[in-house]
Amino acid sequence: MARSGIDYGGMMRSALQGLIADVLERVADHGLPGDHHFFITFDTREPGVEMADWLRERYAEEMTIVIQHWFDNLTVDDEGFTVTLNFGNSPEPLRIPFDALRSFVDPSVEFGLRFETHDSDDDDDDAEDGNGDGPDENPPGGGEVVQLDRWRK
Repeated sequence: MARSGIDYGGMMRSALQGLIADVLERVADHGLPGDHHFFITFDTREPGVEMADWLRERYAEEMTIVIQHWFDNLTVDDEGFTVTLNFGNSPEPLRIPFDALRSFVDPSVEFGLRFETHDSDDDDDDAEDGNGDGPDENPPGGGEVVQLDRWRK
């Protein structure tokens, strides 16, 4: 039975995706300031993810990229971003929709966001419910992780 009402989870996700888009646009325009760098984890199975076949084989479900020392062609649009990264001296372009994001961490300032999945995790929810109120996983650098689905019933 579908409930009508305010979709706070969806609204929060959209707002946080907008924040990440703004950050990436600034980096695309001005480069990374100071010690800032990003660990971005995404679901490689999400529609719209574009990556080399050999990367998809190696990272069949999830991949974490680092935007720090070497990246090129960073562009951002309403749906996601593209970036070229160096994998073993082989530049590879990636297209990552914002809906594919699972976490975004900037360890230089202890900032982290975690996007909980709600479609593909249905089978795992029962096994993980007992751990939901435990300590949050901390990203590198010890930043706080914000779990968007914590308040969702």
